[in-house]
Amino acid sequence: MPKLHCSRFLLLLASLLVISGTSTSLSNDRREVIKANHGVVATDDGRCSRIGRDVLREGGHAVDAAVAAALCLGVVSPASSGIGGGAFMLIGSADGKAQAFDMRETAPRQASKNMYAGNAAQKASGVLSIAVPGEIAGLYKAWKQYGKLPWRRLVRPAAHLAHSGFKISPYLHMQMVRSESGIMADKGLNDLFTSNGSLLRIGDMCYNKQLGKTLRAVSAYGMRPFYKGSIGVKLIKDIRKSGGILTMKDLQQYQVRVREPIVADVMGFKIIGMPPPSAGGAAMVLILNILAQYGFPMEGPSSLLIHRQSEALKHAFAVRMNLGDPDFVNVKNVVNDMLSTDFAKQLKKTIYDNMTFNPNHYGGKWNLINDHGTSHMSIVDSERNAVSMTSTINSYFGANYLSSSTGIVLNNEMDDFSIPAKHSGNVAPPAPANFIHPGKRPLSSMTPTIVFKDGQLRSVVGASGGAMIIAGATEVFLNHFARGMDPFSSIMAPRYYHQLIPNVLQYENWTVVTGDHIEAPANIRAALQKKGHVLQRIAGGTICQFVVQQFKSSKSGELIAVSDPRKGGFPAGF
Repeated sequence: MPKLHCSRFLLLLASLLVISGTSTSLSNDRREVIKANHGVVATDDGRCSRIGRDVLREGGHAVDAAVAAALCLGVVSPASSGIGGGAFMLIGSADGKAQAFDMRETAPRQASKNMYAGNAAQKASGVLSIAVPGEIAGLYKAWKQYGKLPWRRLVRPAAHLAHSGFKISPYLHMQMVRSESGIMADKGLNDLFTSNGSLLRIGDMCYNKQLGKTLRAVSAYGMRPFYKGSIGVKLIKDIRKSGGILTMKDLQQYQVRVREPIVADVMGFKIIGMPPPSAGGAAMVLILNILAQYGFPMEGPSSLLIHRQSEALKHAFAVRMNLGDPDFVNVKNVVNDMLSTDFAKQLKKTIYDNMTFNPNHYGGKWNLINDHGTSHMSIVDSERNAVSMTSTINSYFGANYLSSSTGIVLNNEMDDFSIPAKHSGNVAPPAPANFIHPGKRPLSSMTPTIVFKDGQLRSVVGASGGAMIIAGATEVFLNHFARGMDPFSSIMAPRYYHQLIPNVLQYENWTVVTGDHIEAPANIRAALQKKGHVLQRIAGGTICQFVVQQFKSSKSGELIAVSDPRKGGFPAGF
């Protein structure tokens, strides 16, 4: 009998346990899961988890750790996030209060809804796809309200990594390979990620000394150099020289929005999510409200649970394109519907356990936007304050443009807007709620989530992975809280994705950077096909960071943090 790789055996065992509805722990001796009593940080990269953990150990607030970890990720994971992009930060305080910091990028003042007419490729990459970055402004504003440690202390580790160099991780290398043509075409990216005409390899040192200088200035003077000073001047000069439309006035006028979070009671839990322009919070609540009609905890054949989950997901995608930036579009009624249990009950009536339908059945009126890559972190401090933060520059390496004088990789967030377009009767029209307007923020799928029960923190969850984020974050929540799986198994279970259009149910089948093979079981796939689902294998998906607080007594909670092996990260705690 041939030897079975240990990690593949664990995944096979996990799949069998998911099928049978049994929960067990597969987390022994896995660096992707830790237990701690004081504080934890789970990010896409273990180096950044440790930097955040050290901040907590020094008495920092969860927001302090988020600042340090996010800036670190922008250095070592520059294909997914960074100060050239934006983020959503959800903060849940130990007393149960919550705030949502919207540091999403905005359309430049010279942007217009018809600016890409005749050349949609300019919306996807290059300098005309760059929106006004918001991450530094948002991190600084959140720190001013919650921070306990000096700002300089929080920025210093990322500045050191950028200047002194960092090793290329396996996942970053994969992103580099997939983006090779874009890297080779841009002088800034080429100078950073190649040597002698070839891409750097896994384990090679990468130095972004210009970004190091930029972060040192941010460390010393806060957000001012970026939005009203020397960094901004250099950044805009580079962008304008390359044909972009951003101006210093765009930077000077950028505003962080502090919003009221989505709050809903579902399945006995208080779910706190991100409001629009994120569609994630409302969509997750809608899915959970639909599935709650079937009973809790969820029981039955796994194929049936996945079918119901996919049908609920399709309904959420049909509704989400009615959302947009609340500063420009009145989305109150749409959000109220998505949070309504009565609305969920009506949608549940249209779901049949033995069949699925074409997209028209779910009532979607608008064509969908397929947003792209991101990075997520979940953090809990010693006082049980929590941060769930998802950051992004959109596609791998954003606009495929690096500002040489600042070392900053710029986003291509304009690609998340809808644009007017001719359409046939077979294709839904673009969503007017998400059309471009100066100062407007594009719709997003990012789903940072914090969960309370009986006034106590129970979980922090979120994911990266573009339009798949809503499905991934919701499935991890369901795996643990509705199906009784332990935190690590909840992360390791194969995931399923549906975006309504195209009418395809995607399932994981791939070997990730850690060597683990993740594959949806054949019997579940066969059962789903019998119900009419068109299946599609994908070698990718979401990457989730999951923290659970489990109580040994009414007052004392143990923190369990899991970083998703799909990206190769690991958590840190103390």
